[in-house]
Amino acid sequence: MNKHVAAAAPSQTTRVDPVTAAVIHGALENIAVEMGHKLMRMSYSSIIRESEDFGAALTDATGRQLCECKMSTPLQSGPIPGYIRGILKTMAARGETIREGDVIMHNDPYGGASHGPDVAFCVPVFLDGQLIGFSVTTAHHLDIGALTPGSCGIVDAVDTYAEGLQFKAIKVVSEGRRNDPVWHILNDNIRAPALVVGDMEAQIKAAEIGAARYLDLVRQYGLSTVNAAYEDLMDYSERLMRDAIRALPDGDYTAATRIDGFLDDPDPARRDLPIVATVKVRGDRLIVDLTGTAPQIPDKPINMPLEGTVDCAVWLTLRSILLDTTLYGNIPQNAGLTRPIEIVAPRGTLCNPIFPAPVIARFCPGNQLADTVMKALAQAVPEQISAGIGNLRVVAFSGLDEGKHWVHMEILEGSYGGRYGMDGMDAVDTLYANTRNNPIEDIESHLPIRVDRYELRNDVVAPGRWRGGIGTVREFTYLTDGGFSIEGDGHKYRPWGFSGGGDGHTASLTLQTEAGRTIDLVSKVPYHKVKTGDSIRSEGPCGGGYGDPREREPEAVLRDVLDGLISIEKAEADYGVVIVGKTVDAEATARARR
Repeated sequence: MNKHVAAAAPSQTTRVDPVTAAVIHGALENIAVEMGHKLMRMSYSSIIRESEDFGAALTDATGRQLCECKMSTPLQSGPIPGYIRGILKTMAARGETIREGDVIMHNDPYGGASHGPDVAFCVPVFLDGQLIGFSVTTAHHLDIGALTPGSCGIVDAVDTYAEGLQFKAIKVVSEGRRNDPVWHILNDNIRAPALVVGDMEAQIKAAEIGAARYLDLVRQYGLSTVNAAYEDLMDYSERLMRDAIRALPDGDYTAATRIDGFLDDPDPARRDLPIVATVKVRGDRLIVDLTGTAPQIPDKPINMPLEGTVDCAVWLTLRSILLDTTLYGNIPQNAGLTRPIEIVAPRGTLCNPIFPAPVIARFCPGNQLADTVMKALAQAVPEQISAGIGNLRVVAFSGLDEGKHWVHMEILEGSYGGRYGMDGMDAVDTLYANTRNNPIEDIESHLPIRVDRYELRNDVVAPGRWRGGIGTVREFTYLTDGGFSIEGDGHKYRPWGFSGGGDGHTASLTLQTEAGRTIDLVSKVPYHKVKTGDSIRSEGPCGGGYGDPREREPEAVLRDVLDGLISIEKAEADYGVVIVGKTVDAEATARARR
């Protein structure tokens, strides 16, 4: 059983004056934001350029996070300390030394990385010969040399070796000299190298910019002052988290949800898999115990690395619920936030697999884990959570054009559940995903794909005092022969409603062939060839409702009807609101609600 152990509470004495600490905090955050902007602008692929599926952060020499880019994805920036710890451990075992001018590549999912396609490039920062920190960028790459095209939907990988190239603390630049053989291997073993290797080079340049800016900051204020400032900032973040935990009633709060697994697999051990989370509040510390979660699947890649996926899912959920930015403002995002939190994850389960169990499709199970922690905390802070989320699906589109691969990754949005005082958000990437919409114009101008439909689903809203968010209908048609693979979830289990709210609605995927066949797809589809004119239709999941639907404001129900989100019949059946023409019949509504 593995644990992340909580640290002792810090003293409130400060090492530098608060004004200087605040200025250094702002400077650190600006460095990370600049790294993110530069990476986006230099990248070739839409998954980084448009969807912002990247991370950028600075750490100290041991891997403690100092700051992260606000535009980045939590599942990219959050694991960066783990990447550094993995690099340090691997290089120490080899007897290798980190030197000035090195650039280190790392994607080991059993050494801190979230999964193989999320490759980090780390630039060590030296001051007068002393290693003082790391500037790091991570990004999801469209192909990593796996058994089929693309870096998502590799749902039939039998182990980590089948998931693509593994980079364990590899120096791609050594003391300022480019390690050409490594780059030859990348160009020769990755499909669409112009995109992927181009993105990697953009990552290195962005990380070098961060290293230079951090060194300028240290030279301006002095290393001891900067070190003291970020120690104070970590202590400050930790105090905020401990205070928020202390405000919770002590006790154990347990919740369970299920993921689809492989719904078309005859083996029951591969489908309908439970995820269990018990949140234990003990004064100013918190334990998240995942005992009861399903055993790992040794030859299917929906296992989740403990460090890089599970820990980030837990930390992101707790941070979002307990230290809501709307109430707390801009909190320093650093290692101090995680000190009061311990994670207990039994080895050999989905949430702590044993090497070489495959993990490349860990995304949706991890998002469901975050949702389960949310459900557990709902018992302690019911007004600070959302009802069940609609999970995401990811499609890898690919094909050949005169012998050259084209690859595209498209994230199919989910939706949030209703929240206290607010409806659930429609058609968004949820929880630790946080990636942006990829514009239709970008898809159609770069790829042989036509987007035929992109709209909200009709009449499938989860009722509640605050309704659930709505998923999308999306349809893609191939303009040339190609293929696709899909990883996802949420085709069987509906997002949970809360406090009288209705459950949400499941997702679906359909393949419509040019020959007229309609094929219903499960949520995980290994590589499948298609012909010109074939289309994929996705209906996204809808989040759960929050609160008794009969307490929803009649005018809010009317707006949903006028917006075409629900029918007049649904308004009366679910909410007891009678609508005549374009107005609410107040008297009939009062009778219906009685």
